[in-house]
Formats: sequence, C-alpha cells, structure tokens
Amino acid sequence: MTHGDSAGPVCSLKFVTLLVVLGLELLFVGAGVQLQENGYNGLLVAINPQVSEDQNLIPNIKANVIVTDWYGARGDDAYTLQYRGCGEEGKYIHFTPDFLLNDDLTAGYGSRGRVFVHEWAHLRWGVFDEYNNEKPFYINGQNQIEVTRCSSDITGIFLCEGGPCPQENCVISKIFKEGCMFIYNSTQNATASIMFMQSLSSVVEFCNASTHTQEAPNLQNQMCSLRSTWDVITDSDDFNNSFPMKGTELPPPPTFSLVQAGDKVVCLVLDVSSKMAKADRLLQLQQAAEFYLMQIVEIHTFVGIASFNSKGMIRAQLHQINNDDDRKLLVSYLPATVSAEAETSVCSGLKKGFEMVEKLNGKAFGSVMILVTSGDDEHITNCFLTVLSSGSTIHTIALGSPAVKNLEELSHLTGGLQFFVPDKSNSNSMLDAFSRISSGTGDIFQQHIQLESIGEYVKPHHQLKNTVTVDHSVGNDTTFLVTWQTSGPPEIVLFDPNGRKYYTDDFITNLAFRTARLWIPGTAKPGLWTYTLNNTHHSPQALKVTVTSGASRSAVLPATVEAFVERDSTHFPHPVTIYAIVRKGFYPILNATVTATIESETADPVTLKLFDDGAGADVIKNDGIYSRYFFSFAVNGRYSLKVRVHHCPSISTLAHSIPGSHAMYVPGYITNGTIQMNAPRKSVGRREEEQKWGFSRVSSGGSFFVLGVPADPHPDVFPPCKIIDLEAVKVEEEVTLSWTAPGEDFDQGQANSYEIRVSKSLQNIQDDFNNAILVNTSKLNPQQAGTKEIFTLSSQLFTNGPEHQPDGETQKSHRIYVAIRAVDRNSLKSAVSNVAQASLLIPPNSTPVFARDYLILKGALTAMGFTGIICLTIVVTHCVLNRKKRADKKENETKLL
Repeated sequence: MTHGDSAGPVCSLKFVTLLVVLGLELLFVGAGVQLQENGYNGLLVAINPQVSEDQNLIPNIKANVIVTDWYGARGDDAYTLQYRGCGEEGKYIHFTPDFLLNDDLTAGYGSRGRVFVHEWAHLRWGVFDEYNNEKPFYINGQNQIEVTRCSSDITGIFLCEGGPCPQENCVISKIFKEGCMFIYNSTQNATASIMFMQSLSSVVEFCNASTHTQEAPNLQNQMCSLRSTWDVITDSDDFNNSFPMKGTELPPPPTFSLVQAGDKVVCLVLDVSSKMAKADRLLQLQQAAEFYLMQIVEIHTFVGIASFNSKGMIRAQLHQINNDDDRKLLVSYLPATVSAEAETSVCSGLKKGFEMVEKLNGKAFGSVMILVTSGDDEHITNCFLTVLSSGSTIHTIALGSPAVKNLEELSHLTGGLQFFVPDKSNSNSMLDAFSRISSGTGDIFQQHIQLESIGEYVKPHHQLKNTVTVDHSVGNDTTFLVTWQTSGPPEIVLFDPNGRKYYTDDFITNLAFRTARLWIPGTAKPGLWTYTLNNTHHSPQALKVTVTSGASRSAVLPATVEAFVERDSTHFPHPVTIYAIVRKGFYPILNATVTATIESETADPVTLKLFDDGAGADVIKNDGIYSRYFFSFAVNGRYSLKVRVHHCPSISTLAHSIPGSHAMYVPGYITNGTIQMNAPRKSVGRREEEQKWGFSRVSSGGSFFVLGVPADPHPDVFPPCKIIDLEAVKVEEEVTLSWTAPGEDFDQGQANSYEIRVSKSLQNIQDDFNNAILVNTSKLNPQQAGTKEIFTLSSQLFTNGPEHQPDGETQKSHRIYVAIRAVDRNSLKSAVSNVAQASLLIPPNSTPVFARDYLILKGALTAMGFTGIICLTIVVTHCVLNRKKRADKKENETKLL
C-alpha cells in the first residue's frame, strides 16, 4: 500500500488480527485497535448468530467486521458506516456471507483483499469515496466533460444505448443524458486510486496531491475540503506516530485467534456502602436490578451477585436462568439494606466477581460485569491491570456526582458501556441503563427493546397519563413496569388497543422494592396502549413507567435505536456530538422524530431534536444516523443521555442506499477491445412498508463528562457550525447557491450574516478565502438553523475582469468556486464551508451536440426552402408555358377560321 510519491519510503502495514466469532453488541468495535510495530493488534470480527455456520467464512474474513445477511434485497455491497467527518474513524465494516463466499462477485468488486483495504481506509483513516453514482460526469475548468474519478489517468470509453459513442453524445440540451456510462479498460497504466476503483489490478496507491482531482464532485472532496485521500491518511495518528517499513521485504502474515462463543455469564457487582442510602439510590438500584433479572437478561445466562463496601462479598454464586423461578431466586439475593460503612473498594467487589466466574470457566474471559457504585475510591487504579488482563467487559453505572472519578476508565479499558444516574427521584436513568445492557448474544430476536421510559413528579390526587405504541414487529414478552417513591402503589389503569382494562391488582407488586409489573402473555395487541397512574396519596410522588417488548416473529425485524456520543468527555467550550442510529436490521429508517434528553446532577433536563439532514453535526443525509451538537453545559461533571424515537403511522420509507461508504461495483470492462459487462448489481432501491401504528423506541445513550464550565453567565464562545452542504448550480446567466442554515451557536438559533466569496481559482478560495472576491450579501438575512437557504448571484461578477492569482498571473477559466461562512451577533465566524463549483459556459465539445442539432434543422429547413422554391419555379414556369401554349393554339385556330 503506497502513496504514489517516490520521494519517500514505501509504507507497508501488516495486519495482526484477533478474530472473534461472537454475536457481540458491537457498540465499540475497533475501540481496542492499536498500531504496534507497523501491525494492527486487537482487531475484531463479529459473526451474527443468524448467519449459518460455514467454515469457508473464516479464511475470507479480514478484521473489524460485522458479518450478517440482514440486507435481504439490498445487495452484497461491502460498506463502512461513517458517521463523523473527514479523518475520523468509522464505526464498523460490513460484509455479507454471500460476498465472502461467492467468487462470482469478485468480477465487479475486485478481490476481497482489495475491497478490505478500501473499507479499512474508510474505517481507520476517515477518507471517503472518490466516485459518485449520482454525478458520474461533470464539466471541468477547461470546459470539458470529465468522468468523476481519481486519478484522471484511468482510461475508458463512453457508452450510450449499448454501444460506444463520443463524449458529446452524453449531453443533450446542457443535461447529461440518462443511461450514458463510462466503461473502463481492464488493463491500465494508472496506479491510483484505491478509493476510486480498487478492482483494477494496476491500482495499488491512493490519490496524492499530484494525482488528486479536486474538481470531481465526490464525497472525498466535499467532506475533506478538496484534500487528497493520501493527504488525509498521512495526517492520521497512525502515520504521525510510527515509521514506515523500508526495503522490499514483505510484512509478516496476519495472525488469527479464533474464539467460539461460550456460556453467557453476567455478574452484578453492587455498592452497599452507606452512601447508597442517600437520595433513594438503593431503592433505584433494587428496582432496576429486579427488572433486569426478571425481564432483560436472556434465558440460559449464568448470573451471580456480589456486593462491596470496603470489602467484597459474594451474595449469590453463578446460577443459570432457565425459568421464572431462577429469576425470582436471584432477585431474593439483591441487597435489602446498606452497611454503616462509608468506605468503598471497587477493586474488592470486582475481585469477588472474577472469583465467581473463574469457578465456572477457570477464567473470567468473555464475562460481563455490571458495576454500580456511588462512593469515591482513591485506589481504583490498583486493579486496572487485573481488569485489562481478565478479558471481562465491565459496564459502569455511577450514582450521583460523588461517584469515583476514574470509574469510567474501567469501561474504556474493557469496551464496556458507561452510565450516570443523577440524584433525582423522577429520573428513570437507572432503569434505562439496565435496559440497555445486554449479555451480548447479538441476536435481536432474543433481546428486549425498550418502548417507553418516563418519570414525573405527580401532585396529590393528580395523574400521569400517556400512550405507548406497540407496533407489529414487537409484542412478544411485553412488560409494563411501574415504580413509585414512597408509600403504596398508585392506582393503575391500563387499556389495550381493543379496550381491555388492566388494573393494579393485575400487576405483580413488590412492596419492598416499590414496583408493579404486568407481563402480557402471548403477543401483545399492536396499536396504542394507554396507561393512567393516579397518585391517591396526600404527598407528591415520583411515578415512573418502563415498557419493554421482544420481536413478534423471526421473519420481521424490529426497529431499533442505538444512541451514543462522539466522545466520553469534553472541555468547555467544545461541544459534544450526539448520535442516534435508527434502523430496521441494517436498513436506515428515514423521517423519524428523534429527540435527545440530557440530564446533569443539578440542572433541569435539556431536550434536543436530532436531524438526519446532512447539515451541522450530521455528516450524511438520509443514512438513518440522526445527530446534533450539545453545548448547553450547566455544571461540571457527569451528564446522562436518553434518546426517544417516534415514527408516525404512515408509509415508512426504508432507505436502501448504503449508510456510509462502500466499494465500487464496476458494471463492466473493455478487454482486448471488447466490452464485457458484469452481472447486474443487486437492486438497492427503496422499499416502503405499511406502518399502521407507527412505532416508538427509547434507549439510553450512556454518559459523558464535562470540565471547565465557567460560572454563569457564560460568555458567547460558540460560533455558527460549518456549512457542509453548499451547492452551486448555473441557470442561464445566474449561479444559484443553496445550503442549510447554521445557527447563532453551532446548529441552534439564527446566525447574523453570511460571508460569501467566489474565485476562478480553486487554490485561491481553498488557501486564501479572505482574499477571494466578496459577494454583496446585504439583502441576505439568515434563517433559522436547519432551514434551506437559496441565494442567486449574477455570473457577470466573474466574467467582467481578471482575478489576481497567487503567482501574479491571470488565469483564464470558465469555472467558478464558491465558499461561505456564517457570522453571529458577536462576530464569531464559522469554519469555511465546503467549496462548491459551477461551470459558466457550455463545454466546447458538447456545444456541437445542440449546435449541430440546430444546424441540421436549419440546413434541413434551408434545403426544404430551396426545394420548395425550385418546385414553385417549375410549377410557375409550367403554368406559364401551358397558358402561352393554349393562347398560341387559340390564336392559330382563329387564323384558320
């Protein structure tokens, strides 16, 4: 793998791969990948349990991959889910079993090794594709029709209506003709680029500064500010912190470790120090742990319970869950009281958890620890090495702000999740955390999906009333959980969609834990379920409702939401980016209403609406990943995140377009002068499904930490966010610009003004934006963030005179480049947007297309005119002669008489 620059040493990377064949939750796939001695260690593969076992899968898998065939009719494209910007790591690579096993697909994609290198560049280095299926052609700065590619040295021919044709035939009335394509030669001299067409045998490099095509309308140029892929790659930590291999010796082959999934083992490691007595912490733990044991943890899982204060103890040895009696037995071992001792030793509790697991398997590898604590522990770092070497995954739940400062490091080291539960009686964060944690089978049909989570303070003799949607894809093992704060249970009334009523007496009540649980036998009726909780007491009550359900049948994939933040900690004023992936299987779900609720220890919750519009924090439009910036930091410390998704009962559009970046499928090649087409690619269109009831989902997004928050009032340090979707289109003598409006602060509010600059030089506007031509925008008033902006400017602005070039020369060009930035009320400016481009004139090669049509028509009309005149002359002459002949004949007849 090289960069195409002979001036420096060739960089070769070996792949030392850890292959794990497990059904993992895959939230942190690749989090443990490290570059060591020019080799990657800790790479992970997860094969979904729904995939049929096939020994041929293993040799064809590379690393850091999800293998599943949930795509159905979507096709066999290998793709990488990229949800962040240029140079940022992606989430995972996806392969289908058919792609790994069917050798016929290599004709269109190339060898699997080449495809993997393409996808690895997406995943690890955050570069994007250099082709564009929606814009396969464009008009370059020299007014020539060009193919969207990198490098431009890759050769081929234009194909129109099944046969070769000149390039001008691909343009009709200034519009690229539908069905026109460019077929590439199978034998090439070009060596770049891997991010364009990895299938060509000659391609062994990424495009660098000398081969990169900055004008091409591809995602790499849009997302990376016209930088080449090699420029982005060499700027990564991998290349900055390591030295390339020298010489011609090949790197060592990758090493695979195959680990088969074993028994599922979960240990609850619970804090029982005196600090758990504050703010109903123990009560919330009891309620959530009971629900987890009775409802969430999967059947056949081994579960044990340990507790700790200054010392650890085993409360319940590992016990396999096979029925409800096993679940109830484990609930009986949950702590009923706290100790008088305030000191906590997290390491002592974890030690007891490892001890339990080792009795079963001889080692803790593959086990899951759910660690809940509210105390501080100065010695928590003493067991970090033990934790790291154990191979166990640790999920941490911090209760209240005093909880251990380094607690989340245990999650970081082991790939676990981290949660925060504020000391608020109406917060449902504890139940949300336990509902999010899975024992890790990866099989969605065995997991519970959270449909509802709400908590409110209810005044005496008032009620909490709401509805929850049970859609047709869920309904099995549906459970309604009601919890309260003090005294006896509220008066509960629950209506199913058919009007059947359930009352408090129908619920299983645990007065000690203050919970009431209703399990719906069979499959719950799809539709709206309405619940009412009446506070019959004389004091306010914190009443909470949680609803979970499982997939209704294996043939129907349920909609899911996965919420997370870009980073686990930040420092003011840097924002946190919130993400929510909404999908059905792996199909992105569009047009959903997605809201995030962020809670801190003391401030009121903040609610944000997330968007999938390709603007602001959202990188790619309509990929099912909803995003938003959060920067309303009230205090220093931990924040919890919960995301709620609602989809209205209507036609639900599932986007079948690849949610990220994927290897190019080549429709065919020219071999020895003959066009050889590959098999048609599987359909990747859109499918619509009837959603009579819509759906609702809730998921915890974990927690994050904020430092450096100043005391109120906060200074205005938040500029508008960068515009990333600027487009320019020339219409007659004008250029129309369009973009999504940013806000006064990042993507919220309303900016004060826009600064638009244009140039005939790409280098000018890219490297020296401030000295490009400034456009008069005095009449352009920014709209509310998220609104589509449109602004038109005259092309005469660019043709009435030469523009100063960097080298002092005048550059003749028919193409313009535009960029924009937003300015807020305090003159804080956003980063410069992506550069948009437009052609001012029709390319000379394409002019004959419509000029020729005109000339042909004009010639035909002229010829017809001449023919008509000749015919008219002949007719007139003939008539005149006939008339004269008749006149002469009449005169002769008169003379004869």
